[in-house]
Amino acid sequence: MKVLLINGSPHQHGCTDTALSLVGESLHAAGIETENFWLGAQPVAGCTACRKCAETGRCVIQDRVNEFLDIAGEYDGYVVGSPVHFASAAGKLTSFLDRAFYAARNNRRIFAFKPAAAIVSARRAGTTASLDQLNKYFLYLEMPIISSRYWNMVHGNTPEEVLQDREGVQIMRTLGRNMAWFLQCKAAGEAAGVKLPEQEDWTPTNFIR
Repeated sequence: MKVLLINGSPHQHGCTDTALSLVGESLHAAGIETENFWLGAQPVAGCTACRKCAETGRCVIQDRVNEFLDIAGEYDGYVVGSPVHFASAAGKLTSFLDRAFYAARNNRRIFAFKPAAAIVSARRAGTTASLDQLNKYFLYLEMPIISSRYWNMVHGNTPEEVLQDREGVQIMRTLGRNMAWFLQCKAAGEAAGVKLPEQEDWTPTNFIR
């Protein structure tokens, strides 16, 4: 089993990466592999609503979104990490997830029923709003959301300060163990013949007719 750790910070080895690494340590201890996916320091464009992805399953903008979609199906779970800049998830990560999840809506099996978790890093505030924002992506594609013993957040202005947030560090460790447990339960269910829920065709309803 393998989990993808997605770093939405412009800093490859900053506070967000520190939190993701703590989750990864618990996953490794349970025998779960992890790989890192950093969005990079360059801007990621927002969706242009061209709807071409409905035909191809890929975005017409050639950047990290399509690189992610090319490999996303190889993983059994996902942890998305974001810094909090202005009381919400990083703009680049929001653009990335908007396009990636919208492009995947016609091929939901890439993500459906695979566990996911969001974690956020902030100096002080904006964490709960960011978690609410990020969790909605997982709800959109039928992904079980993994929780910890408190909201999935760490506080600090540097990686060293994050490691001083003893409760935050514990939350990340617990999150990793909880995801490992869920993956193991899912694998045991599949081995016992428990089938995934049936997926119905999407029935969109507009409020204005």
